[in-house]
Amino acid sequence: MLLTDFDYDLPENLIAQTPCPQRDHSRLMVLNRNDETIKHQHFFELKKYLKAGDTLVFNNTRVIPARLIGRREKTGGKVEVFLLRRLEGDAWEVLVKPGKKALVGSLINFGTELSCEIKENTDFGGRIAEFSYEGIWEEILDRLGQTPLPPYIHEKLEDKERYQTVYARENGSAAAPTAGLHFTEDLLAELRDMGVNLEFVTLHVGLGTFRPVNENNIEDHVMHKEYFHIDSQTAARINDARARGGRIIAVGTTSIRTLESAAADDGTLPAKSGETGIFIYPGYKFKIVDGMITNFHLPKSTLIMLISAFAGREYVLRAYNTAVQEKYRFFSFGDAMLIL
Repeated sequence: MLLTDFDYDLPENLIAQTPCPQRDHSRLMVLNRNDETIKHQHFFELKKYLKAGDTLVFNNTRVIPARLIGRREKTGGKVEVFLLRRLEGDAWEVLVKPGKKALVGSLINFGTELSCEIKENTDFGGRIAEFSYEGIWEEILDRLGQTPLPPYIHEKLEDKERYQTVYARENGSAAAPTAGLHFTEDLLAELRDMGVNLEFVTLHVGLGTFRPVNENNIEDHVMHKEYFHIDSQTAARINDARARGGRIIAVGTTSIRTLESAAADDGTLPAKSGETGIFIYPGYKFKIVDGMITNFHLPKSTLIMLISAFAGREYVLRAYNTAVQEKYRFFSFGDAMLIL
């Protein structure tokens, strides 16, 4: 399939720059794959489309202050180091700007308490950096790092917690799993009271989720790997829910990729940890996921390809065009879509 098959026209004024004042008051477009209808709701009305026995699967990753601003030791030149994922010890895979100045052996200082040395280059244009510091890493990073926002968001975020889900627990992401930003503690409690199961997996969002596709033939695109984890109790409960006929509804594309990466061919879900580079595009056969909640994604991105694999490319593009006409808000701080 061609990259242009997943393009659509989006007016820039529809790219949401700030979160909805109340998380669950964003709009919700509801797609039914059986009759290809499109309905317009608000997110707090999500419970109208769920029932006892359904299972929502969330990604409980937490965004870290992944953007560090430092100076090259030799010249004093300004350098931005963006943490992608932790490797072993204090080694991290990072992106560096300007990359041409970040040669192997370069030393970068972030004030007096943190520094790093560039150890090697990566296949995706990044670097492996070894960090040195005295004290507790998380505390130093919290002081010196900045919460990374996507490049299409130009306004300052007043409350950093609005770029975290209310259930974020596991530190490690370079970006938020944004479909979950619409949930409130009250809404989660209401769903539990309805008999909806809430399960949590982890995928630390990195370059694989937002790296652009540059190949004309999308099958030539290679995903960057990201760490995921599903514990044994969670896997058992999801398997039990499926065996009882309950629907498994993934919240966000990262939850989808986690479940489908771990799933066995027979549709069962084992406990599993590791790295996934799964790339889901039309033609893929889903093993676990029966429904999904997602935001509206960038044109020609791997995320819109994933959604198209689940609901059909033409139906998805029709829904996106409808969202443009109805002036939905797009991307990270934008509105949501429920596909069943």
